[in-house]
Amino acid sequence: MPSYASLFTGAPAEENSPQPSPAQQYRLLLVDDEPNVLKALQRVFRQENYLVATASNAGEALQLMGQGAFHLVISDYMMPGMTGAEFLKQVKSLYPETIRIMLTGHADTGAVMGAVNEGAVYKFILKPWNDDDLRITVALALEQSDLIKKNRVLQQDNSNKSKEISALSKLAVSNRSQLAIMLNKHGLLNSNQVQELHRLQQKNREPVIKLLLDKGWVEEKDVHRLLRKELLFEEVSLAEFQVDAALAELIPHSFCERQLVVPLKLEGRRMMLAVADPLDAGLMDDLRFTSGLDIDAVLADVASIKAKIVEVYGGKEEINFDELETLVSSTDPYEGIEIVIEDDEENVSLEELLRGTEEPPAIRLVNAVILEAIRLGASDIHIQPRTKSVVVRLRIDGVLVDKIQIPHQLHQSLVSRLKVMSELDISERRRPQDGRLMVKTPLRVVDLRISTLPTINGEKVVMRILDRNAAVHSLAGLGFGPKALQQILNMVDKPQGIILATGPTGSGKTTTLYSLLQHNATPSKNYVTIEDPVEYYLDMAGQVLIKEKIGLTFPVILRSILRQDPDVIMLGEIRDFETAEVAFHAALTGHQVFSTLHTNSAIATISRLLDLGLKPYVISTALQGIIAQRLVRRICEQCREPVAPDAKLISRLGESFRREDLQVFRGKGCPVCNGSGYKGRLGIYEVLLIDEQLSHLIGIGASLLEVSQAAKQGGLSTLIDDARDKVHQGLTTPEEILRVLGPQ
Repeated sequence: MPSYASLFTGAPAEENSPQPSPAQQYRLLLVDDEPNVLKALQRVFRQENYLVATASNAGEALQLMGQGAFHLVISDYMMPGMTGAEFLKQVKSLYPETIRIMLTGHADTGAVMGAVNEGAVYKFILKPWNDDDLRITVALALEQSDLIKKNRVLQQDNSNKSKEISALSKLAVSNRSQLAIMLNKHGLLNSNQVQELHRLQQKNREPVIKLLLDKGWVEEKDVHRLLRKELLFEEVSLAEFQVDAALAELIPHSFCERQLVVPLKLEGRRMMLAVADPLDAGLMDDLRFTSGLDIDAVLADVASIKAKIVEVYGGKEEINFDELETLVSSTDPYEGIEIVIEDDEENVSLEELLRGTEEPPAIRLVNAVILEAIRLGASDIHIQPRTKSVVVRLRIDGVLVDKIQIPHQLHQSLVSRLKVMSELDISERRRPQDGRLMVKTPLRVVDLRISTLPTINGEKVVMRILDRNAAVHSLAGLGFGPKALQQILNMVDKPQGIILATGPTGSGKTTTLYSLLQHNATPSKNYVTIEDPVEYYLDMAGQVLIKEKIGLTFPVILRSILRQDPDVIMLGEIRDFETAEVAFHAALTGHQVFSTLHTNSAIATISRLLDLGLKPYVISTALQGIIAQRLVRRICEQCREPVAPDAKLISRLGESFRREDLQVFRGKGCPVCNGSGYKGRLGIYEVLLIDEQLSHLIGIGASLLEVSQAAKQGGLSTLIDDARDKVHQGLTTPEEILRVLGPQ
């Protein structure tokens, strides 16, 4: 099969590229209930060296696939009996490595996108198709499929070699550690425990410190305290060391992993080495012999050494066949991303700066950063200049993680490139700027909100990633408790009034609003949203984007929308009195309104509304309920384990956590969660349903203390109460609650 890479890269095609033999021909299956369409598809591939089979329905196609393997299937969507989406789901289940492409002309968009998101469809192509586009898409997919299969073979070979190296490393080290004897002399281990450690060490050929910690007989901090006090070993912080790549090559990766050591720096003929057990004489002797250097051993804890090994040598990542489309588009990030400029305004070009932004390093770097952030599921990208370098930080599951170090000389071209993409003024470096752009990656389309800020080290850039194709959660899937969920269902079922979601930035308020909006959605109602920016895309709703530059503000659009005969209005945020007044009066005139507000609790929301200038009787009449919320990291289900509660930590979380039967869990760390112990996030909620008593108190202008007491008498469950329940259920940890809610 000819390579089509030259069509995209501009590189000359190889003239004498080998053609596949008949034994290597690709088998294609075309499925459509219209004979004319099948003939047209066959004509597309007539000149290609493919073996093409056809079927008029899904049942016939599955029968053909049972008789022999096919490399690629192209299926229509609308077919009698079984739709294309259902058929391709079965193909994925039965033949997961078969590439699946869907043709659709008038299909249900939601069903098609659902098939794409579930991985049943590699790509869907609209009818009428372009012959050249279809031909090239199929060729690239088949070519990349072969590369992935070859890569899997190489990965297996590497895995086998790693096992051999690991086996050799067992023989290479004698593990003559005196640690167990020393702990026995100081009363931390008894004689039976020392003998058991010796037996296990001889059997497993593993370091004594690892066996000791696995058994849990002694705390690592107690071992370190003894080594510092009795033998004056120096303990270091590994985060402060930048390890040179040439130094890392002196000691094999598998050796470091097994013996819990990592090289730090080299001075002359002396190498500083971080070790978990500095009393292992056999390890030190073998390292001196292997490296030909003198060893200065310094002390570090096991977790820090493992983290440093990953940082120095890199982690092991597998290619996921389900994300074939990401790999097919390009091996070079420069070619794998398309910037979509939404506005048609012309930019004033500044030739020097623009020339710098078009240099391939800046373009490739920006695209690589964005693609990596999207791949890892980050919500924000921070490009932060520091004294010695520029660091790219990603916010994953609500926590910032340093990912990439960039030389300072690339910083200005990087920032200029981002400004050009988002149509900001690249000559203005002294004042903050805000912009937005749409990015089309091979896997999905995302919106980026960009903010620049001048700092003493240069301009800092923060980008918020908004995935427009993300699925909207059901109310039951958001993590509400049974009582809170019933209260929310009662609120949503009322035909008018306003429901507010409150919390700080990034606490999942918009996600909650969309779940409220979609609950019991029906074609008989008119749904309208006003947002800045649009975070989810819903076909059933008319979605309006705020553009303050041209006067499209929240209150202006809200007044216009009220003349559009809406039934349900979703307002992205209440920021000022004008917006609040129009929103509450819309709720009073028979509309159902959902919106957000930045407050710390449900009760504090009432105070904030009064502070904005709303009259108490307006609030009491229109307000149906308030949902205060936060997002916390979820414990990884693959490595979750029960632990004893930390009394000091529990006491800092207040009275709600002081219960004798409280269960506490943690994530031990595994490949699924990349060793963090957390995977994904969940919400903790405080739901305040405005009943007659609360409505009366708000209307007569009662104090917040009276409103709060009445709410608690009515059974209000606070954020900290919901957090305690989710800790007890093993969904999150007390440490995470303290990070998000603080001491109580």
